[in-house]
Amino acid sequence: MQSLVVEIERILPGGHGLAHGEGLTIFVPLTAPGDVVRVEINRIKGKLGFATVKEVIRPSVVRVEPPCPYFGRCGGCDFQQLTYEAQLQAKVEIVRDCLHRIARVQDIPGIEIEPSANEWQYRSRATWQFDSEQRRLGYFHGGSHRVCDIEYCAVLAPKLGDVLETLREKMRKNELPDRSAEIDVVGGDEGVSVSPRVGGYDTLEVSLATTHGTYLFNAESFFQINLSMLEPLINHALAPIIDTRGGLAVDLYCGVGLFTLPLARRFEQVIGIESNGAAVRFAKRNVQNAGLANTQFVSSRVGEWLLASNSLLIDFLLLDPPRTGAEPTAIEGILKHKPKRICYVSCDPATLARDLKLLLTEYSLESVTALDLFPQTHHVETVVHLVLA
Repeated sequence: MQSLVVEIERILPGGHGLAHGEGLTIFVPLTAPGDVVRVEINRIKGKLGFATVKEVIRPSVVRVEPPCPYFGRCGGCDFQQLTYEAQLQAKVEIVRDCLHRIARVQDIPGIEIEPSANEWQYRSRATWQFDSEQRRLGYFHGGSHRVCDIEYCAVLAPKLGDVLETLREKMRKNELPDRSAEIDVVGGDEGVSVSPRVGGYDTLEVSLATTHGTYLFNAESFFQINLSMLEPLINHALAPIIDTRGGLAVDLYCGVGLFTLPLARRFEQVIGIESNGAAVRFAKRNVQNAGLANTQFVSSRVGEWLLASNSLLIDFLLLDPPRTGAEPTAIEGILKHKPKRICYVSCDPATLARDLKLLLTEYSLESVTALDLFPQTHHVETVVHLVLA
């Protein structure tokens, strides 16, 4: 393995540090801009080198000591080595890089980032891996499917930390069934839901009360992981229409209705599209509990519904797809209907930029806002507003 000393120039999308040396462009995880490090090149592909840090020779001014003993092994957090301000700055640059390099946006609006209300113990949702042969419970090691056995997690909300402790005790007593290779857990205001059912834990309903309504959901349906950031997320997503009223709004990948409820208070009609049946059932209950009769939910793949629908006069379309972004047929369907305004909520700047490149053939970029829903990681939530050109 080749070893050399390099200086980290900046943080790239994906969270790796960028360096150059020996004619190579080198990607180095778990570094900080300004670090001088001795690295070991593990793999070379053309002019690209993929390396790991062997020694920090001169630490950056924004480098801090990671407080978690599992840092560097657990694949969950990859920004604990950065001050929080440096994390926020890196995320803004990640969004900007993707918009410029992938979406080919030349004039990028100023990007503000909203910090998380909590830098630690914020995560109200997790997926734990259980290795029944090695008796390990935790997250995967970085870049592998080996389970990193953890006794606690510094970013978990306390109530989820309690569940982890209880499940570890069950593991020690051989009370975790082998079939539970993957365990989803989610917390709300008044409870915790675990799926699949493990021991005495059931898939429970939990509620989150916000100024926009009360949401019911469970571990089998998606909900954002940082509950303290839901209000800012909703406010930024609805900012252009916050004081207006409209005819039709469409909420794609609507989940349990996080955005559907506030949209239904501002539009005459709202249609929510979601392929997860459990989420649709919760969404219907949530709008019913809110006393909103102007909503319709369709259990369907987004692209299929858009392309099969007759032309709709959509005043506002919001999409919040999974990390993989919108499927090609969804973008095709959006361009078919040409809504007046689009809000794209994304947890992956690269797939966001990929989709924006297509949407910007018909739309103008109005604003870009980043929100830190995932402190201590390179992940960032982005809210983009588009207007029909």
